[in-house]
Amino acid sequence: MARTSLAVARSLCTKIRPLSDEWARVGLGANRAAPHEKLNRLLFVQCGFGCDQHGDRKKGSTAAALRAVRDAISFNSIPGVALSVPGGRDNMLVHVKLGVPSQFSEVDLDEVARVFPYGKLLPIEVTTGGLTFGCGRVVTELGDEDDTAIVAVAAVSLGYHDPSDAALSPRTWDTRDGH
Repeated sequence: MARTSLAVARSLCTKIRPLSDEWARVGLGANRAAPHEKLNRLLFVQCGFGCDQHGDRKKGSTAAALRAVRDAISFNSIPGVALSVPGGRDNMLVHVKLGVPSQFSEVDLDEVARVFPYGKLLPIEVTTGGLTFGCGRVVTELGDEDDTAIVAVAAVSLGYHDPSDAALSPRTWDTRDGH
């Protein structure tokens, strides 16, 4: 299990265990991107929010991070990726940046990676962000020691690697440049 504390992490395995048996049966589940692949053609950015109000806080921000990533990708349909990305959705690069509270910085990155149905997942970046607050309720049966709730935010970027472009990151566009 890959865990991180405010770092960028990469697993050596290439195939990510699918989220469910149903996904496995139909061949869904992302792969890890090769080290040389960089997202230098940005197509889509999705943002999400996740809150975990109850549970064992020794487990960090994993539950909130999972909810944030699911929130970011759940309300989108991107059928054009098949034509916009050379090689289709199997060559789509996915970059995830998570903001989690510093006092709950541990995130199970393998669990986060399982959320993606296809594409090549770049190393997941975890940074200080999100917030904590008192939710006003303690449920000891759920592992609560206090009423701390954890909020995580996620930015999920989709694109691809264009080997003809030496840029290591996508171009930033200015609305005044006509694009």
